[in-house]
Amino acid sequence: MSLPRPVLVVDYGAQYAQLIARRVRDLNVYSEIVPSTLSTEELLAKDPAAIILSGGPASVNADDTPVPTADLFDADVPVFGICYGFQAMAVALGGTVEATGMREFGGTALEVSGESRLFEGLPVGQSVWMSHTDCVSRAPEGFTAVARTAGAPVAAFEDLVRRHAGVQFHPEVAHTPHGQAVLRHFLYDIAKLEPTWTMNNVIEEQVAVIREQVGDRRVLCALSGGVDSSVAAALVHRAVGDQLTCVFVDHGLLRAGEAEQVEKDYVAATGINLKVVDATERFMTALRGHTDPETKRKIIGREFIRVFEAAAREVDAEGHIEFLVQGTLYPDVVESGGGTGTANIKSHHNVGGLPEDMKFTLVEPLRTLFKDEVRRIGTELGLPEAMVWRHPFPGPGLAIRVIGEVTSERLEILRAADAIARAELTASGLDRSVWQFPVVLLADVRSVGVAGDGRTYGYPIVLRPVSSEDAMTADWSRLPYELLARISTRITNEVAEVNRVVLDITSKPPGTIEWE
Repeated sequence: MSLPRPVLVVDYGAQYAQLIARRVRDLNVYSEIVPSTLSTEELLAKDPAAIILSGGPASVNADDTPVPTADLFDADVPVFGICYGFQAMAVALGGTVEATGMREFGGTALEVSGESRLFEGLPVGQSVWMSHTDCVSRAPEGFTAVARTAGAPVAAFEDLVRRHAGVQFHPEVAHTPHGQAVLRHFLYDIAKLEPTWTMNNVIEEQVAVIREQVGDRRVLCALSGGVDSSVAAALVHRAVGDQLTCVFVDHGLLRAGEAEQVEKDYVAATGINLKVVDATERFMTALRGHTDPETKRKIIGREFIRVFEAAAREVDAEGHIEFLVQGTLYPDVVESGGGTGTANIKSHHNVGGLPEDMKFTLVEPLRTLFKDEVRRIGTELGLPEAMVWRHPFPGPGLAIRVIGEVTSERLEILRAADAIARAELTASGLDRSVWQFPVVLLADVRSVGVAGDGRTYGYPIVLRPVSSEDAMTADWSRLPYELLARISTRITNEVAEVNRVVLDITSKPPGTIEWE
């Protein structure tokens, strides 16, 4: 089996290119992101079902800016331009783009003019999200201008005969309330595509691909308990059964209950062969005395490789291992330029690779998927809900959420506080509205507090709930004050060593999601 013909999202440097691809997939149409450096011949060689030209920071009126050549539009492939892509499309087809001096950024009033397939059934007046200085002042020949704004005389156009259309605004962002409907109209009504990209189809397709790749040979997977490796392993197990062995290295840096979740719940749900290595003492000994975050990461990465190497040799001794499962996702592929073939482990521990004599051929069943799609696959495969919806968690674990030296005592303090925060978030029904919720122990800081009639000298805990689409950017989650108060009260009452709870309200950028 093979992937369906893709809708290619040509990336002109847009911050939203991945979001465009996700919105297309939300409409059950398969999409891929490609660089703007590809020629028309290279684009068409991918046999696209349609092409979307993304936004970008450049101006089509500047020198040496990437603009599609006119032959792209003669190839009988539907094309949709967004923002810069809309302007580039106009220029390539003989329209006019000029700098009017009237910028539009953020929410903008759009007026639909006349009949339009793109805006069929949508309000004549609507709000859209703009980000432009140049504008299309004259549509190319054969196109009908179907919308305008105060700063864009032609804010949308379409050519139904050639199945081409474009918009000056960003339909992919939530700030354009009817944007998904506009994309739907292009894909279904103008490009005439069928919504056939479903998670059931993905599972069936990947099972067939894995069986063909692996045959009757054996497969190894480093299982972390995170969503990506858990779903990847379950998918491979669906394909080859007991030919797969998973290795779970318990480094002692997980949150409360997570090791047990992997050892018991996951195995019960999947029936996977799991080899558990308890290396807690080894990691704690190696981390002793170290406070620098990068040093801690390198130590954990080094020790993980050594422990995994030993476990892999033991498994290999029982029967030769040829393949290694990795939970690589599509954003990883896009950001790395796309890699294939034989490689060393891409560890979630920020490590380099396995020894030279331990080469494996990679099995990457999730490499065409986004995180939300992976969660849907996990649900279809019957994985525990708590594992499927687990917030992203760093490979080095709590070691980078203890700011300072990592000790067993400090880990227990942080585990207790973290467990309370997670339990209250879940009880409130808001855990799926938060992308990630790091709880941080400032281990080298003490503050004065009061307990009963006495003064205390305890640790502060930092709550860092963030909302994000893909972790590239993030904002702090506006959790209800009542929820934050319950978390704070419980932590300071139940974790004796903590006497202060603070909230991190920094966005990314300038901050990062994790503190270290």
